[in-house]
Amino acid sequence: MLEAIIEPLQYGFMQRSLVIAVLVGVICAIVGSYLMVQRLALLGDAISHSVLPGLAIAFILGADIFVGAFIAGVVSTLAIALIRTRSPIKEDAAMGIVFSAFFALGITLITIVQKTNKIDLNHFLFGNILGVTSQDVWNTAIISLFVIAVVFLLYKELLFYTFDPVGAQAAGLPVNLLNFGLMVLIALTIVASLTAVGVILVLALLITPGATAYLLVKRLNQMMILGAFIGIVASISGMYLSYFYNLPSGPAIVLVASGIFVLALLFSPSQGILTYPQSNSQGWAFWKEIKNLLRSRS
Repeated sequence: MLEAIIEPLQYGFMQRSLVIAVLVGVICAIVGSYLMVQRLALLGDAISHSVLPGLAIAFILGADIFVGAFIAGVVSTLAIALIRTRSPIKEDAAMGIVFSAFFALGITLITIVQKTNKIDLNHFLFGNILGVTSQDVWNTAIISLFVIAVVFLLYKELLFYTFDPVGAQAAGLPVNLLNFGLMVLIALTIVASLTAVGVILVLALLITPGATAYLLVKRLNQMMILGAFIGIVASISGMYLSYFYNLPSGPAIVLVASGIFVLALLFSPSQGILTYPQSNSQGWAFWKEIKNLLRSRS
């Protein structure tokens, strides 16, 4: 058992991959907790898909592709806010319009780039964590430290805004600035996660650990801590599964996180479908339906 744990650590690419996987697991859970509480999962999806044009344009201009991705993510949030505030279009529809348009533009630009350059940008769609460099590790570490520091320093303000935006505004807090700051944190988290799981699967890491913790604890700070722990476990377990069974790393990490969520959904002491069905009428009805089905077959 010990040999199986140590064996992958002998290789530099696995060491770098595990470090990035842990960092991404932590910050995705922390930032994703706010998305869960505010019921803004679609926003994370919108921003994650919107970074693609930035990647392609930055490559064409010879600039840092991660800076381009971040700028595109911020521009997409501004576009969503503009549509929501200056038109009768609702926020969820604005998100769908923006992320589909940005994603289509990104795919088009990537296709054009690949026609004239022998380079594969598709790994940004699905991640390529085994190919990360030392510079990627440092970039991810810097982004992670910045995100964690901002959340720590502004925890009370973000907590107030998250649960009661009207009350926060009445108390004199700059709610528009807090909202934009949260969008920036989401964009930074997505940029940091691109090398690990890519644009397509980053939403799973943003939402699943936080959703799992939401089923197990009540307070936001507890949700962040437990979500970060779940993110770390899922990231490390997914990397080891990828190493020993020759699986794609990003999807392996997401599948482990999803498996943990299913276990929490079924066996959570307070909200589990199987362990405490009386906690909600839907869970109890589901449990009764299963028992009736088993009786009818027997």
